[in-house]
Amino acid sequence: MSDVGEHEGATMKPETFLPDDYRPAEDEPFMNERQTEYFRRKLYAWKEELLADSRDTIETLQEGTRNIPDVNDRASEETDRALELRTRDRQRKLVAKIDAALRRIDEGEYGYCDVTGDPISLKRLDARPIATMSLEAQERHERREKVHRDD
Repeated sequence: MSDVGEHEGATMKPETFLPDDYRPAEDEPFMNERQTEYFRRKLYAWKEELLADSRDTIETLQEGTRNIPDVNDRASEETDRALELRTRDRQRKLVAKIDAALRRIDEGEYGYCDVTGDPISLKRLDARPIATMSLEAQERHERREKVHRDD
């Protein structure tokens, strides 16, 4: 298992020191080394958690393939399996978004809105580290989507 501060294809650079209680603050330069390291670690931890859940799901599904004679029990088991698979699919998509966010960090584009190019608020990034749009751009996007859905 690689160290949290490095991953495949990354050039080795000195690790940025982050105190355990560090939180990005508005009064420091946006996306400075400490902030990018904070979000990198946050994204890696989230990804590891999802992958561990995913491994547990696969083990559960493999154990669950047994012949259940009772029709109701079998139906319940099938429903549980379908839910597990949907959850697994959502986790897979989330991991892809986390990987994209990590790439944006490496490319120096992390934290900036895809639509406006403006910084995304630190509060929003802390709550949703895979965000690619500022709250305002996201709300505009969702309003446009709703208008098109209602047609």
